[in-house]
This record gives sequence, C-alpha cells and structure tokens, in this order.
Amino acid sequence: MSDKTPNPALRQLDVLVGTWNVTTSDGGQGASDGQVTFEWMEGGFFLIQRFELGQVRGVEYIGHDEETGTLRSHVFSTTGDVLPYTWQVQNGTLTIWYDAPGSPAYFEGTFAEDGRSYAGAWHWPGGGYKATATRP
Repeated sequence: MSDKTPNPALRQLDVLVGTWNVTTSDGGQGASDGQVTFEWMEGGFFLIQRFELGQVRGVEYIGHDEETGTLRSHVFSTTGDVLPYTWQVQNGTLTIWYDAPGSPAYFEGTFAEDGRSYAGAWHWPGGGYKATATRP
C-alpha cells in the first residue's frame, strides 16, 4: 500500500462535484446541450466527468500532473477522440485549455455567487460558442 495522498491543488475542483445541465449558444459551430456529472474517484486522486452532450458521450479523468504542476485531463468519447486538457478554478473563474495553458483553444467561465451555475464561452481561432451550466 502506498502512503501517497492527493495533491491539495485538486481541491479547487470541488465546486464542480455534482450534476450540471449544459445549454449552449453555438451560432452553428456544432455545440450541443446536455448533462455532465462530476464525482471523485475513490482515493481522491482523480475527478471523473461523465458527459452526454447531444449525440456524444464520454468520460474525462482530471488529476494533478506532478511534472507540470497543473491539473491535466484526458477525455475519451464515443467519437473515438482522446483529447488532453488543463483545468483551473481560481477566484470564481473556471478555465479549461485544450492541451496546455496559453492555448488559443480554451473555455473561460464565471461561477455565480451561490455556486449553482456558471456561464462562459469556448474560444478557438476562427470560432467558439457560449455555454451555461446549471445545477438541476
């Protein structure tokens, strides 16, 4: 047995735990409404996101990357994609970069004061869409 403990930086993701209904305003860019659920894996080393967004379903594992000091994830979806992301929750703002911080493809959203919703937008060169998540 290991005496390893989860990195405390993971706790910034606590605000996401639970189920969220997602609505999008995509302007024809392919975004889909649906639902996402976040839960801690036993042991607390990974936050698991399960999602159903339109016809796409998948799972994402978010953990602390000791090498980069960031919260890194991998998405596995029914489209066959495996996608890397970096997560950060700081001062009421959720930022998710495709691959690494500073990427031109990213989501940035702000949590409501009561923590029951967040709103923001995905951005990438030449496109993007707005998204809102609310707790049912």
